[in-house]
Amino acid sequence: MKRKLKTGLVLAFIAGLLVLFARPDYRQGEPSIRGRTAKDFPLTLDGKPARLSDLRGKVVLLNFWATWCPPCVDEAPALIALQRRIAPQGGTILGVNLDDDQNAYESFLKTYGIDFPTYRDPSKHIALDYGTTMYPETYVIDRTGHLGRKIVGPQDWTSRAMLSYLDSVLSKN
Repeated sequence: MKRKLKTGLVLAFIAGLLVLFARPDYRQGEPSIRGRTAKDFPLTLDGKPARLSDLRGKVVLLNFWATWCPPCVDEAPALIALQRRIAPQGGTILGVNLDDDQNAYESFLKTYGIDFPTYRDPSKHIALDYGTTMYPETYVIDRTGHLGRKIVGPQDWTSRAMLSYLDSVLSKN
């Protein structure tokens, strides 16, 4: 009986791995995004129509997030602190929210005091265009509009290593 159970568990594990690797969003071995031009998209900032390309000249951390995502909630305070640190150096965080519920989005902004630019994209088209399937996910875009790094999952945006990396990006003209 134990042998059958162990065999069943091993087979289930192998089947799970096969399903994981067969999924279309599994992108192991994907070429680096470094140096590619960031995909432009329309958005609304401060009630006015804009485009991502309007932020050229700034270092942009394009952060995909949702109110229903616990890691996104956890990293919000660090993103707020980071925005305050990088804004004087010509950097900004641009949050793209994926919530369907406008009220949940607005309540989150107010509750957590989000003071960096955000845009709600309930269609999730922007995230899909970037290949984002896991949240939070952040793309570092340099001043010329080129992608420097893709960061999957929540981060300690105030860590020494992260701040050192961002300082190096911000110091480039």
